[in-house]
Amino acid sequence: MMDMATAPDLTELQFQTATGAVGTVDLRLVSAAHAADAHFGREWDALAADASEPNAFLERWFLLPSLTHLAGNRQINLKTFHVDGVLRGLLPVTRDWRYYGYPVPHAGLWLHANAFCGAPLVAQGYERMFWRELLAHFDRKSRQALFLHLPMLPADGPMNAALDDVLTQTGRTAFTVDREDRAMLSTQMDADAYVATSMTAKKRKELRRQRNRLSEEGALEVERRSTEEGIEDWISEFLALEASGWKGEAGSALASATDTRGFFTDTLIASARSGRLERLALRLDGRPIAMLASFITPPGVFSFKTTFDEAYARYSPGLLLQLENLELLSRPAIQWADSCAVEGHSMIERIWREKRCLVSRNVAIGGTLRRAAFGALMAYETRGQTPL
Repeated sequence: MMDMATAPDLTELQFQTATGAVGTVDLRLVSAAHAADAHFGREWDALAADASEPNAFLERWFLLPSLTHLAGNRQINLKTFHVDGVLRGLLPVTRDWRYYGYPVPHAGLWLHANAFCGAPLVAQGYERMFWRELLAHFDRKSRQALFLHLPMLPADGPMNAALDDVLTQTGRTAFTVDREDRAMLSTQMDADAYVATSMTAKKRKELRRQRNRLSEEGALEVERRSTEEGIEDWISEFLALEASGWKGEAGSALASATDTRGFFTDTLIASARSGRLERLALRLDGRPIAMLASFITPPGVFSFKTTFDEAYARYSPGLLLQLENLELLSRPAIQWADSCAVEGHSMIERIWREKRCLVSRNVAIGGTLRRAAFGALMAYETRGQTPL
């Protein structure tokens, strides 16, 4: 669960601006009660709106349900970064005694299995200051942790670039221990031009045929919603549709466990109320046969969860729904969309041709002996790679 300490873990530092004015930087440990406070919620929302890199999975409406339902017995500390009393950065941190099954204590950004990006929420212009103070904090309070683990950082994003700058400036060692390249939508073309480029004429003809055949089965309609209206019924339909397929049989559907069901329900309701959720559905005679929930976080979009009725698999309803989702390309405020799909996903990579690279990095913390031990461990783990 989230740490329930009421007193903030305060590290306060003085800094001097380019104009000579003196300001204050501090890192705080936010309690669970304070994190849910309305005033702090407004500060959190303001930070997300001004973040140098949007990350739906660290916004208030996503992270609070995650902490409530998915933290389990794990202690999660919500670290906040303030400059002159204004919230300028935020990330959830945990400490773990095991690292990929091995007994290696470390600290790290907390992500769960249904969160797909690890870029900290940091206001524009504060990226380097944030990393400097965060790493200095873990130098002072490394405790048993051998290193700081930062999973799923967008490799080409401003937060990873700022981290590289700070590492270079301070001579601190870091290793990239994992990377994935997943499907991304990022183009200046409109939907028709993009499909013509990404799919063969034969495949486009096949999809038109499948859509026509599906229309013969009943009244086919596309539903797009971005308000809270009908959200609970939509969630129930999604959970039931997903559970009716192979995920339900395998016990991995969201509805298969009370914690994931509660997390999904609370997250979608909260994101809808915050104006961050878009729901897309392909309906046949009113029944959903394909559904998609996406988080709209300009200039980006995160395709969170999708499902389809396997009884209609021969018509490719999930792929037909993704063709409708290309409407995103017509929105001036949207520059890219992250599929949040596993690398090599057979469906989405048939349409979305761009790639988003995410890297997981381990960063040295603490004193000389700790960093030497870290270097030896990482040299073994990343044999053949070059430290960054």
